[in-house]
Amino acid sequence: MAAAASSPPPTNRVDAFWHDGMLNHDTGRGVFYTGSDPGFLDVLEKHPENPDRVRNMVSILKRGPISPYISWHTATPALVSQLLSFHSPEYINELVEADKNGGKVLCCGTFLNPGSWDAALLAAGNTLSAMKHILDGKGKIAYALVRPPGHHAQPSQADGYCFLNNAGLAVRLALDSGCKRVVVVDIDVHYGNGTAEGFYQSNDILTISLHMNHGSWGPSHPQSGSVNELGEGEGYGYNMNIPLPNGTGDRGYEYAMTELVVPAVESFKPEMVVLVVGQDSSAFDPNGRQCLTMDGYRAIGRTIRSLADRHSGGRILIVQEGGYHITYSAYCLHATLEGILDLPDPLLGDPIAYYPEDEAFPVKAVDSIKKYLVDKVPFLKEH
Repeated sequence: MAAAASSPPPTNRVDAFWHDGMLNHDTGRGVFYTGSDPGFLDVLEKHPENPDRVRNMVSILKRGPISPYISWHTATPALVSQLLSFHSPEYINELVEADKNGGKVLCCGTFLNPGSWDAALLAAGNTLSAMKHILDGKGKIAYALVRPPGHHAQPSQADGYCFLNNAGLAVRLALDSGCKRVVVVDIDVHYGNGTAEGFYQSNDILTISLHMNHGSWGPSHPQSGSVNELGEGEGYGYNMNIPLPNGTGDRGYEYAMTELVVPAVESFKPEMVVLVVGQDSSAFDPNGRQCLTMDGYRAIGRTIRSLADRHSGGRILIVQEGGYHITYSAYCLHATLEGILDLPDPLLGDPIAYYPEDEAFPVKAVDSIKKYLVDKVPFLKEH
């Protein structure tokens, strides 16, 4: 779809990639994400990763105050051959066969149902197209508004509602297209274990994840997200985990960005910036406890924009992940993009903050993480 005639120039416009077919991934109902019915509840809730959450994200960008800054695009499904840049043939074959056979429970809470595989291919295709849009010089900032999410999907297994690693596929495309260094900053409330695993032995990708300190949650998610998961071989020191205490809040996240993320990115000097965004780190999300408000997301967006302007020519790919509060997730997305656009004043007020916070404990946690990483991560030694 063409941009509106009055849309801002490419340097201050977000090219959003979306396809309605991604709504056809039906995750069902049950007790939270389990899909189970214990038999004694009259009302079963929708799976947290359901279409309503992204319907509101689409609508707030189309009808909210940020709408003049958004240009809409759509893309075709990814080809199976494209998926092999990140995923193993055996794993992709497993997903294809599961789809042919009517579906499969891949792990706890992760259901490949009829329509799910087509939606996953559309999510991957739209993310790849968003990256290509930037690489071809058609825009500086692109946003892949996609579901099912992807950052937990590892090269050879599904995890945490994720089938295909959308961000990982886009990073591979950037590297194959000549980018020498790509940074991935993941602010979803959960560790971006799949992306980290895919690049764990690479020194041309710096993966940074700020997440709730939740640890491993079973065979599908063996990684702990702890500070000592630093990468292997040539990739040692290029996976940077920032596990934050519950309730870290806006000021705690700002401190982590300033003390850890900014110095690392400044030293790495990426040619492409990928922001993996999940609004499940908000103050009101059912899946997280990190207490970010719109102001916190806005500040993170502004920091990412500043880093991109200094190092990647302003080029930023934003990839949607979690965010499960049906209304507040959309508001936090709006605020994130306001920050990415570096708008001087908020366009949209926060409907439910103020949320009290105390950054004293998060600051101690960040200082402890920094003390550990400064001798391990080459980018922090210089600062």
